[in-house]
Amino acid sequence: QVHLVESGGGSVQPGGSLRLSCTASGFPDTTPYCMGWFRRRPGMGREGVASIFSDGSTVYTDSVKGRFTISKDNAKNILYLQMNSLKVEDTAEYRCAAGYYVGGECKYEDWGLGTQVTVSS
Repeated sequence: QVHLVESGGGSVQPGGSLRLSCTASGFPDTTPYCMGWFRRRPGMGREGVASIFSDGSTVYTDSVKGRFTISKDNAKNILYLQMNSLKVEDTAEYRCAAGYYVGGECKYEDWGLGTQVTVSS
């Protein structure tokens, strides 16, 4: 059974930085095709923040481009999200997820429980 555990959340002032980590275990023989970070801001639905694919390519939602960086340590099975220049609107619960190649696209199936990020002055 796949387990994803996030860490690194906390409170920070606008302009500050945080690095989220997602430690993964229990993957079957097939490693994830994609891994990503999602967030749920207060009063809003779940939003995809960043994804990284098995070939190393990455995608970001427009609002975090140039500020957030997703990366993965394959040897340690840890997914990271480096968040710089944080804004109040980045306040959210952040969750990591692992996905597999289904029907020609990434389908996220395994989820962590989340870590809270609060940006305020």
